[in-house]
Amino acid sequence: MRLLLLGGTSFIGRTIAEEALRACVDLTLFSRGLTGNELFPSVPRLVGDRDAGDYSALEDGSWDAVVDVSGYVPRHVGQAAEALGDRVGRYLFISSQAVYERSGVVPGADEDAPLRPPVRDTEELSEDTYGPLKVACEQELVSRYGDRATVVRPGKVAGPYDSSDAFTYWVRRAAQGGRAALPGHPEQPVELVDSRALASLVVRLVLDDRGGAFNAGGPPEPTSLGELIHLCAEVAGTSVEVVPVPEGSGGPFFPLVRDRSAWSGLQRSCARAYTAGLPRIPLAQTATDVLAWDQARGLPRLTSGFTPADEAALLA
Repeated sequence: MRLLLLGGTSFIGRTIAEEALRACVDLTLFSRGLTGNELFPSVPRLVGDRDAGDYSALEDGSWDAVVDVSGYVPRHVGQAAEALGDRVGRYLFISSQAVYERSGVVPGADEDAPLRPPVRDTEELSEDTYGPLKVACEQELVSRYGDRATVVRPGKVAGPYDSSDAFTYWVRRAAQGGRAALPGHPEQPVELVDSRALASLVVRLVLDDRGGAFNAGGPPEPTSLGELIHLCAEVAGTSVEVVPVPEGSGGPFFPLVRDRSAWSGLQRSCARAYTAGLPRIPLAQTATDVLAWDQARGLPRLTSGFTPADEAALLA
């Protein structure tokens, strides 16, 4: 199996690359070459720039499959497909569960649920455009590759090397113990998928040459945000008291906190992905490994969540 990975040094790309190498896949990486050059020294690298439309490094070579983790606007997918032509077999695109309509969502909805209208007249990524741009990417892919197209729609991805800090914040905060401010509802459902489970699914799908769309989410058993925080404390050997504080006090994108109107969208069916090979990695394992990674890197300042001073002021 010859596999081309578009965007191979990002958080998700890195994890997929690791899984592909474990599966003895003949891997090639395509990226800008600005970061992560110390990773995978034995893997061939092709340098290009998707934002600038530079795919010249793909003029030669052929692959059984391509995995696209860095396509955010339809131009990215269209230009990659144009550059690769018929020199690639299957094209697997990492999309998002943000593609689904937000209103009228029924818990347990599957991949056939209505999608949001596509957006093609902008490349500006925002809360309003991210999902519709991914819809346009999916449409571009299917129009070009038909039954050779595979779409994976993950929810929130968590695991070591995650630069978003969304899950890492709660792992670290719970490890500190004590009273923890939550600008939301402890009973809110949580939708997380371990990055290694996602990577395993992706590699399995290309090895099996399987097409279609797949929700990649979790955890395998329903979990609330309050339960997740206590679970993170348990794996760290601490105890925590979750203290609800006014909603919005942590900003509009506080880690893992969602408005009540979006809760049903956090409970989508992943039955199709489990049947195809999505592993069931327990949240406790994800939390344990993220805590170990965070401690090993020296607990750098996080980009989201409360500062200790802001949290203390709210709790007071």
